[in-house]
Amino acid sequence: MSSTKAPTSALPDSGLKRQIGFIGLMWASAGSIIGSGWLFGPEKALDQAGPAAIISWGIGAIAILILALVHAELGGMYPISGGTARFPHLAFGGVAGASFGWFSWLQAVTVSPIEVTAMINYGSTYFPFAKGWLRKDETLTPPGIIAAIIIMLVFVAINFLSVRALANTNSAATWWKIGVPVFTILVLCIVGFHGSNFGAADGFAPEGVKGIISAIPNAGIVFALLGFEQADQLAGESMNPKRDIPRAVIGSVVIGLVIYLALQVAFIGAIPGDKLLHSWTATATQFAAGPFALIAIAAGLGWLAFILYVDAVISPGGTGLIYFTATSRVSFGLSKNGYFPRIFEATTKKGVPWFGLIIAWVFGCICFLPFPSWQSLVGLITSASVLMYAGAPLALGAFRKRLPDVERPFRLPGAMILSPLAFIVANLIILWTGWVTDVKLGACIVLGFIIIGLNRLFKGNSTPVHLNWRAAQWLFPYLVGMALIVYLSDWNPTGPNIFPFGIDILVTAVFSVIIYFWAVQTSLSTGEILVLVEETQVHAEEVEAAMPDVAA
Repeated sequence: MSSTKAPTSALPDSGLKRQIGFIGLMWASAGSIIGSGWLFGPEKALDQAGPAAIISWGIGAIAILILALVHAELGGMYPISGGTARFPHLAFGGVAGASFGWFSWLQAVTVSPIEVTAMINYGSTYFPFAKGWLRKDETLTPPGIIAAIIIMLVFVAINFLSVRALANTNSAATWWKIGVPVFTILVLCIVGFHGSNFGAADGFAPEGVKGIISAIPNAGIVFALLGFEQADQLAGESMNPKRDIPRAVIGSVVIGLVIYLALQVAFIGAIPGDKLLHSWTATATQFAAGPFALIAIAAGLGWLAFILYVDAVISPGGTGLIYFTATSRVSFGLSKNGYFPRIFEATTKKGVPWFGLIIAWVFGCICFLPFPSWQSLVGLITSASVLMYAGAPLALGAFRKRLPDVERPFRLPGAMILSPLAFIVANLIILWTGWVTDVKLGACIVLGFIIIGLNRLFKGNSTPVHLNWRAAQWLFPYLVGMALIVYLSDWNPTGPNIFPFGIDILVTAVFSVIIYFWAVQTSLSTGEILVLVEETQVHAEEVEAAMPDVAA
């Protein structure tokens, strides 16, 4: 193994201002985790898994924590803006970098529309001016779509004020977003907690193990826990990235884990006896329009319901805001690598990537048309997110192999076990999302390859791109292989079911291990990785020299 030392200082992304401290980074991640997921997740999980949903949350949290630990090492090692999209680029070159970069952008750009839809969903049942914004099937009406577009414009305005205004706005919102769920947990547990509820209706785990597992991606559990990577995405604007990013990533997941587990327990225990029906599906459905607010009303806590309806605007709004910001940073990073047109690197005098914000708004608004309800996008985003996350453990394995002596502010203990395990976890979540959703994700992947290909064909970005087909030889077998496993599994309702439940998990795990070691073994050489790291730094410095000197 080479002992060559690679530069590990922050790579200066031109035009971005380093103004965010540890609290701002952790609140960016924690604020993304505590969004609409807490307002809807416990009800959806109860519907699918019964009280055993608490097990689903535990499994989901452990899975996300494993992925977060991988990101903590990478984010401290190379604190670059849009890091999630760029780690695979440094480890495997252009083909893999472009692919995982697209997965990252696709995930980020679709979260804000979901959060805006959640705001309207709750608001339309309580605020008089919003009564006509939602249909009975929870899809947006034309006035609702117009309202959603206007809310997205507010996100644009806040972002244009500067990254410091963003951090201050999000920090203030996150204190509220964490305080309200904690307060709700305490009130529901003190005022009317019924321990006997956990064995009521059709039992603790009416759907068995499969119900527990299916709730992880399909009830919004993984979706609710997403967001820890936001500290990585804002690394180019961190004042002390090596110290703060690992702590922010890990800390935000722990905060989310504790809050969501407690919320699920409080939700089940607070259901009044006269609302317990013959099944958990029927019981949960009664509260679908606004789970915790309706639970509060049923318990005679109208004042708490009012707070929750207000929070249903603030919590999703804060999460939508930070993901909106992340989308522009991901596109900034993709342009740096030469995959998106150069205009995505354009920043205002305050260091805001303005073109990326505008495109994020346009694509976000488009999402309201084919996917106008909250739940219709959850599965797609979950699958796209974990596919994006899957690139991180592969990159970590490659860096450990090629750059063993590089400074790592946070060194993941047992990385040679946890890294392939993280890759297995990501692929299992894709499996559990199911064929119906994954086939739509496949269409989005093809669209991304077309967009990136056209950018290179028409020279929208002159940045040299090292395609490195050899280092990405595993990529397309991986994508096709995962699609085939899902198609042949029990998670395809119309498929041949060649891999029944249990066997499909084993097949996915074995396949993941093969791809993992294939990718690590064929990753770029030490010298090639250092060249890409140096190019990333040089390109940033060249543009920075042409930028006006703006005080932070």
